[in-house]
Amino acid sequence: MSNKVTALLFFGLLILPIAAEAEMTFFSIAEKSVVMYDAPSLKADKLYVADRYLPIEVVVDVEGWVKVRDSSGSLAWIEKKFLNQQRYVIVTVPLANIHRSADANSELLFQAEENLVMEWLESDALGWVKVRHIDGQTGFVKVTQVWGS
Repeated sequence: MSNKVTALLFFGLLILPIAAEAEMTFFSIAEKSVVMYDAPSLKADKLYVADRYLPIEVVVDVEGWVKVRDSSGSLAWIEKKFLNQQRYVIVTVPLANIHRSADANSELLFQAEENLVMEWLESDALGWVKVRHIDGQTGFVKVTQVWGS
């Protein structure tokens, strides 16, 4: 094995534990119709308006502002006061299957359409997220069918 390949493998092994320990921090939008900006300032360009409960991932946290990523991968700045610690997920597939338990063979309770936001309850089962629909129904969805968990 060449020295270059050995060095790359060694470097990769050093970085891997750091990346594995990095935890995503998810929040949701706390207010109805919150403006998202291209910089951390009210004088910055307005990019779009986000609705209440939209799940977002915090990328950068500075005084009074956070840079966030949404399910599409778009980055924007939002005033920190508009964040809610209550977590939600958004369906990212045309139809997500919500089951009674964290098992694809368990009873199918309902299906959720793409872009539907549901409350995140827990992610204890490997590959599954427990969610609550706005009508109160709870169940488990595969983590590959939602974003924000």
